[in-house]
Amino acid sequence: MARLTRAQQQERTRAAVLAAAREEFAEHGYAEAKVDRIAERAELTRGAVYSNFTGKRALYLAVLAEAAERASAAAEPPVESPDSAGRALGAFARVWLERLPLADDTPGSGHLQLRSLSGVLDTAPTRAALAELVRFEALLLALALESRPGAGPRMVRPAALALTLLHGAAGLAENAPGTGDPFDLVRAAEHLADIAVTDDAEPPHLPFVAPARPTEDRWAAPGGLHDEITGRPADLGDDGVVVTLGVARLSAAEEAVRAARPGDTVTIVVVTGDPAETGRLAQLRLFDLVGCLRRVFATGELPQPRVVFDDGGAVPAALGRDSVDDGTEFAVRVADGLIVARAEGRGAGHAVAGHGAVDRGRRKRPETT
Repeated sequence: MARLTRAQQQERTRAAVLAAAREEFAEHGYAEAKVDRIAERAELTRGAVYSNFTGKRALYLAVLAEAAERASAAAEPPVESPDSAGRALGAFARVWLERLPLADDTPGSGHLQLRSLSGVLDTAPTRAALAELVRFEALLLALALESRPGAGPRMVRPAALALTLLHGAAGLAENAPGTGDPFDLVRAAEHLADIAVTDDAEPPHLPFVAPARPTEDRWAAPGGLHDEITGRPADLGDDGVVVTLGVARLSAAEEAVRAARPGDTVTIVVVTGDPAETGRLAQLRLFDLVGCLRRVFATGELPQPRVVFDDGGAVPAALGRDSVDDGTEFAVRVADGLIVARAEGRGAGHAVAGHGAVDRGRRKRPETT
């Protein structure tokens, strides 16, 4: 039998650690789980575990993200999409609530089923990242709702309220499994589509954002990336806007999406300075959301912005950036294989999306004789 390469051996070790961690967390929950027992279950040393994961939190987030990714990949589109925003919110809630644990579930298995983060996010950076991720989830859900007949032009606030309702129900179910009536929660979610809330047109800082800088730089778009919303390859050479955001700046995605021109392809590239923990947290949250969206909306009715995870830093490197962190925010507008506008810092996506310069590829070229 051929010997495994180093990469293959590392992948086998990582898979063994994840399988053992899944069993440990299902039996004991996050708080009571022990890395030493995970190593024993995997028949590995403690050092082998730490050579693949930075610690228990990274392991737990990896286990949850893997489960959420599998569920998202297996999600089947509906035979028919809901015909109103209210029915769509109700259908989304019904799918989301399937994860609520039953009264006879063990605490550990119930926590895994819920993708529970109780006691996990005990640092300021991870809590700040979660707040941004919740806002990003509300945007993506809202964009899907806005495609429904009769929906308001901006559904972010109702979407955020629905997510608050569902996460509150999850918190109650985690501590008192079997409480709460899912049917009542679904009906409540349906009514949130029509609740009277005001959605601010623009964040207050936008009037002070510097305009994008016109350029004519050749764009060597990195390959091998895919859109987490549809699961399809993401060609970053397409005309449109590419916004690179650290996890702690994901709420800025709405500024870019709302300012984009009709027909623009908007790609949100998610980066982080901590792929092992903050990066897995972002993947976990997005996989769970997308898995629900795919079961409620037809493929062509999913949120239009593409979302790309770039743990390897391919996009920043292609744009001449040596490093990124959770506060990263820069953007480019692409047209005919060129970068025709750049911006960096707070409001970069909005500045580039609204850039008014005529793209070089669309200028009227002088006739040749």
